[in-house]
Amino acid sequence: MRLDKYLANMGLGTRSQVRKIIKDGRVTVNGYIVYSSKTQVDEQNDEVMADKELLSYQNFFYYMMNKPQDVISATNDDSQKTVMDLLTKEDQKKSMFPVGRLDKDTTGLLIITNDGKLSHRLLSPAHHVSKVYEVKVAGVIDDEAQASLAAGITLKNGEQTKAAKVQVLKSNEKNSWIRLTISEGKYHQIKRMIGALSMHVLTLNRIEMGSLKLDTDLALGEYRKLTTTEIACLKEK
Repeated sequence: MRLDKYLANMGLGTRSQVRKIIKDGRVTVNGYIVYSSKTQVDEQNDEVMADKELLSYQNFFYYMMNKPQDVISATNDDSQKTVMDLLTKEDQKKSMFPVGRLDKDTTGLLIITNDGKLSHRLLSPAHHVSKVYEVKVAGVIDDEAQASLAAGITLKNGEQTKAAKVQVLKSNEKNSWIRLTISEGKYHQIKRMIGALSMHVLTLNRIEMGSLKLDTDLALGEYRKLTTTEIACLKEK
């Protein structure tokens, strides 16, 4: 792999930025200063240092974010703030993207990675990966509504959802707070499911995706690296 690509993949900057770092003599390979961006390195065996800091090459990166409201699940946008904007420059590795989408006004668990294979596994309908949400509903989710959700809802456009798991956490005469588990990802699915019951969603917060649970120590807008155990569990078939 070319040295400039290696450094760019490690998040040290764009190709042009890392070329300047190399040209300035700030990079060594196996103890020797190199000045050529075209220098070939073995990312698994060569010792690469930038500004005297040893770099450990990674192919893939994995983060858990507690997504806040008013931020979109996209890699970039000309007019709106994205979840990628919440990452530090150091953590904005090449080709990172959010796994799936949470609506702009939806909060909670979001995985950000550059591992396309894992993303496909988590999002593919064939794998039936469950997603758990805490939902505040304008309306009363009574026994009849629970049964409808559990059996699968016919949406207003005629689409049929798969059976969901629903738990009513609390309710009053106006609102219900429920925990809803689904295994598919139709567009605005939960809002449309609740809408088909002639109610609407007031707040929506994802707390689980597959084996991964939202870290309650993460405030809205914060994120952390996934542990090796969390990554391994997500990859299990």
